Amino acid sequence: MREPTSNSFSETPAWKQFGDGWRQLHGNYTELGFSFEWHDFVAKDTLDWGRSFHPGSIEICLNLAGRGSIAGQDGQVAFERMTAGFYRQEHALLTATREGGARHQFLTVELAPAFMGEHLNGDRAHLHPIVERTLKGENAAALSTPVRLTTEHQELVGSLRQPPVFASAQRLWYRAKTLELMAAFLFKAPPEKELFCQRQNRVAQDRVDRVISILKRDLSEPPSLETLGKEVGCSSFYLSRMFSQQMGKTISQYMRDLRMERAAELLRAGKMNVTEVAMEVGYSSSSHFSTAFHETFGCCPGLYPLPLLARSNRRH
Repeated sequence: MREPTSNSFSETPAWKQFGDGWRQLHGNYTELGFSFEWHDFVAKDTLDWGRSFHPGSIEICLNLAGRGSIAGQDGQVAFERMTAGFYRQEHALLTATREGGARHQFLTVELAPAFMGEHLNGDRAHLHPIVERTLKGENAAALSTPVRLTTEHQELVGSLRQPPVFASAQRLWYRAKTLELMAAFLFKAPPEKELFCQRQNRVAQDRVDRVISILKRDLSEPPSLETLGKEVGCSSFYLSRMFSQQMGKTISQYMRDLRMERAAELLRAGKMNVTEVAMEVGYSSSSHFSTAFHETFGCCPGLYPLPLLARSNRRH
């Protein structure tokens, strides 16, 4: 059962089974008002993710891999790979799970109401409604709609895991990064006309989303770059550059990620052998498929997911 007060709450039991697959990067929720945590593990079975949500806090999640879902009184959202968002827990009113048999990589930062009030009280008119209600002291669980991770967000995750400053300066540095994330996620969009650069970024993201949707339609025979450009209304050169800027990887690299995710799903289902899975996701050569799969998951497809799960279990 979840502890009744935030001061006595600990999320360690929720992650104990994964050993060093969960670690605190910096901070202390009670003393500093924020806490950064990194997660990288393979879930053998469906995981009760909600056990780790600190009651009364707002938690920002930058989700790089694996799928998590959160449900509350107002509905349900899914944290797909390469998405980000935030949520507020209140006495276990939110329920959350992460899919089993998959690798999960995500970073979270927990924010205490007092810390947010210290820095956000002067901007209440512009805050996201969830944040505004939290600062008013309303006891209500809520969740935001996840957005796609930008290249800047991905670079931020990398720096948070390996701070570019001396240990003596990390407390100040992490505090600054906490404020940066609050500025990026906790404010509502302004009602005024969007700036040109904002419109350009929105158009670019719309095109990227359309490209991803097109790629997912047929992993075995994806369209050429030229065909993609025609479908989304821009040149192949511009599309290639724009996609890399928005996603932090090329279209071909992203396509391989989609194929590997689908291959892992099919192998976990156990209805196809390795050769059939390779063909299903667009590989005519089983050896090329095995090489790509090993580079992604650290084991050959014929043994997946057993080695990953065994390695996860050996951590604790």
